[in-house]
Amino acid sequence: MEPIVQARGLRKCYGELTVVDSIDFAVQPGECFGLLGPNGAGKTTTLKMLLGMVVPDGGELTVLGHPIPAQARHMRQRLGVVAQQDNLDPDFTVVENLRTYADFFGISSHEISARLDSLLTFASLEHKADARIDALSGGMKRRLAMARALVNDPQLVILDEPTTGLDPQARQLIWQRLRTLLQQGRSLILTTHYMDEAQRLCDRLAIMDNGRILDVGTPKALIARHIEPHVVEIHGPGLEAFRHGPHVLRSELIGETLFCYTDSERALVDALCEHPQLSYLSRAADLEDVFLKLTGRELRE
Repeated sequence: MEPIVQARGLRKCYGELTVVDSIDFAVQPGECFGLLGPNGAGKTTTLKMLLGMVVPDGGELTVLGHPIPAQARHMRQRLGVVAQQDNLDPDFTVVENLRTYADFFGISSHEISARLDSLLTFASLEHKADARIDALSGGMKRRLAMARALVNDPQLVILDEPTTGLDPQARQLIWQRLRTLLQQGRSLILTTHYMDEAQRLCDRLAIMDNGRILDVGTPKALIARHIEPHVVEIHGPGLEAFRHGPHVLRSELIGETLFCYTDSERALVDALCEHPQLSYLSRAADLEDVFLKLTGRELRE
């Protein structure tokens, strides 16, 4: 099957600043594809090019079989977007927001009426159908934004940091809804700063920095490719003794924490037990370890 999205040599510059530097990636039908990177990595500009909002300076881009930006208007008829910032109309109720958005796609009043119940059920907002937007919690607004993105029955849904600022219960519900979309055969493009979210949801992902894609793969493959199997985080006086210990393949001292990367977790933990002044956390390597190794630990503003 042809990719839902295909980018080859995609590039965008603003003056002398190259914000997207000749990147290649593809999104396959029915997958959740993650686009990860620190602030300023080029993610937002990449999404804007996918949406036809920004004209590339080079490369080729097709979305849903349409060359972009030439046929962006036709492509958007089959696309759903959940923006990072809620842009719901505060003067309308939940149902009125859905009806008004359907008008933009030329969807008849009869057709959207027939779909309202399923959209409200998807968002778990049946009991808030006539509520105004200012009466909704943050989680409710995000779920409504997702439901609104589905009014045109899109094949591809782009979600820009959909769970930022939500509590754990709301995040869990959003994750359930995203899995539902995948089960329906839709394709998703997800940006997030939550590495656990990306690891749970994404079939494949690309890690970007400085306008370039550093690596692409499944979360499991990226972890195996870049990080040792286990990480032991050590705190306390005398931790330097373990920095180059016999069971440590690689280590990093970050502030007051020593990160020890190992394939002999049990032996390292046993050695730590002989030093009661030290505290430690032993865990499997995860996607956050990959992200920090590839993009660095420097604070991005």
